[in-house]
Amino acid sequence: MPLPSRSQSMIALAAVCLSSLMFGLEISSVPAILPTLEQVLHADFSQLQWIMNAYTIAVTTVLFATGTLADRYGRKRVFLIGITAFGATSLLCGLTDNVAVLIIARFLQGMSGGVMLICQVAVLSQQFSGARERGMAFGWWGIIFGIGLGFGPIIGSAIVALSSWEWVFLVHVVLAAIVTLLAAIGVRESRDPGADRLDVVGIVTLSLSVFCLAFYITQGPALGFGSPAALGVIGLAGASFIAFIVAERISPRPMIDFGVFRIRAFSGAIIGSAAMNISFWPFMIYLPIWFHAGLGYDTVTAGTALLAYTLPTLLVPPVAERLSLRYRPGLVIPAGLVTIGLGFFLMKAGADAAQASWLTILPGALLAGIGLGLTNTPVTNTTTGAISSDRAGMASGIDMSARMISLAINIAMMGFILISGVAAHLKGVLPQSISTTELYSLAERIAAGNVASVAALPDTVIHDALVHGFGWVMLYGGIGVWLLAGISFIVFGLREDAPTPEAPAISCTP
Repeated sequence: MPLPSRSQSMIALAAVCLSSLMFGLEISSVPAILPTLEQVLHADFSQLQWIMNAYTIAVTTVLFATGTLADRYGRKRVFLIGITAFGATSLLCGLTDNVAVLIIARFLQGMSGGVMLICQVAVLSQQFSGARERGMAFGWWGIIFGIGLGFGPIIGSAIVALSSWEWVFLVHVVLAAIVTLLAAIGVRESRDPGADRLDVVGIVTLSLSVFCLAFYITQGPALGFGSPAALGVIGLAGASFIAFIVAERISPRPMIDFGVFRIRAFSGAIIGSAAMNISFWPFMIYLPIWFHAGLGYDTVTAGTALLAYTLPTLLVPPVAERLSLRYRPGLVIPAGLVTIGLGFFLMKAGADAAQASWLTILPGALLAGIGLGLTNTPVTNTTTGAISSDRAGMASGIDMSARMISLAINIAMMGFILISGVAAHLKGVLPQSISTTELYSLAERIAAGNVASVAALPDTVIHDALVHGFGWVMLYGGIGVWLLAGISFIVFGLREDAPTPEAPAISCTP
């Protein structure tokens, strides 16, 4: 006996929201357990970066392809495939005791997570046809997504404290089984018979370019930035990006229509997307290391301290929407970015304090989270509302790609800056006879929070090196987001050239 339409839609909403919770948790809970993974799996600093970066790069690779595949073969079918794959790859993540396998599994998990993410939007758009019902559905989707991101650090820390790190991944096996059942019952199948073919060349060239750039930043110190191998990698990144632009220009149906960047509101918002991920989100990967190694907190305390950084991103968006309607996104988005930067400068001041603790970091962490909350939702609403509705899917894909590409690059960049800052301090206090290779090895272990492996060094030297390194990272985040805030403000211009949507589509994605 078929379910009533409303009951079926509510079950579909539950499936979409639960899958969004899974996606959000995998972004924010894993950083909280990186110190544990470093100890248990004997992962070095570069490998810790790739545990996160593999996920974000993989999400980017499937964003545009998923929309076309779902339109052609069925949104419900592709959604179910994504959920099943997410559960299977989460199982692989939780069962392995090899860091290389974990990185590969995280890449596969990111691909399946990207499939889920795009299908969530497509399913809600098709399942809820009325404006009021659709607004309600997307509102709940955004709230649950935000809960996953906001509470992920404490959830990951609690799981490690009560059980083991494996269950940070294995819990998604259970959740995926529940979501699969809900989706199978509640989601109605829909497809677009006229769906375009995949832009395979564009997808491959863009993904290769991002991967090579992140690889160059991450592995450059070990290879030597000027070595033939490193130069070959960065050369391939540049060549792939040029090939991507050429492919998009000549393709009859490109996945990115560069003409949309002539719309000032769209371009200004996309710069906002990148700015959030040059600062706020990549720093969340490293903040647990500061709490753990710099301040000496255990896993649960560090995860709890992270709530000050993430919770404002869940609470502030409704205020941001009201401000956008009153003052226009061209003012609110740059103002939010400026607030993030101010938060980073306050966090640096708190880290430099003589008696540094979570209380000295708290004002800056709260302010950065408030700034992110002011920026995030207006960015999403502006990118999708600045162009015609028939291209909203492409606008959403560009927005998400800008976020994920910027996040992947800046996870690597912040790691490089952190190690460089630690090494610069060590160079000034250690004997001149120490080799560059040994100095860099010490800096990498300290930056990873592996304090036990450098026990021969005085505690004050290790702490001061961490303060110096994290100070560099916080300056990078603050200055970088302020520069992009200025560019965004200029690109938006004094007047908006396109209307913004009246019904907010709440987004909490990084």
